[in-house]
Amino acid sequence: SVGGAMAVVCAGRFGELCKAVITESAQAFIEDVTLQGIIDAQKEFQNERQIDRLRKYHGAKAEWVLHAWTDTWLSPEFASWSLIDDLPKVTCPVMVIHGERDEFGSLRHPDMIADLAGGASEKYIIPNCGHIPHRDKPNKVLELVTNFVERL
Repeated sequence: SVGGAMAVVCAGRFGELCKAVITESAQAFIEDVTLQGIIDAQKEFQNERQIDRLRKYHGAKAEWVLHAWTDTWLSPEFASWSLIDDLPKVTCPVMVIHGERDEFGSLRHPDMIADLAGGASEKYIIPNCGHIPHRDKPNKVLELVTNFVERL
């Protein structure tokens, strides 16, 4: 999700190098549901078993990754962050995938990304799906991404 926002920024700044952007559950701005999801995640990660899940992917940096994410997103300095200025600069094709029941962001996020991207965009809202579509609906995500890439 954060990686999708980062990809949008990079595509806007280095467009000549970008063939396409695929976002999954990317946030495009700060909203209450995003902040509440992060607060809830902070509470969950107080359980050592949850940190162990992060260690699987981030090793010894798991706690640093968690704090970098939560501290940044919950800081007052980050409250006005948005992709609104970056999206029009993205001229490559954009695929936006978002779970209908994403606990970290409303459907306003994929709408904004698809609507404001400077090039062609495709938006897919996956029913009965949360924040991690590739885990919740792996076959659907694979189908969407495969079809998108084949058309490039």
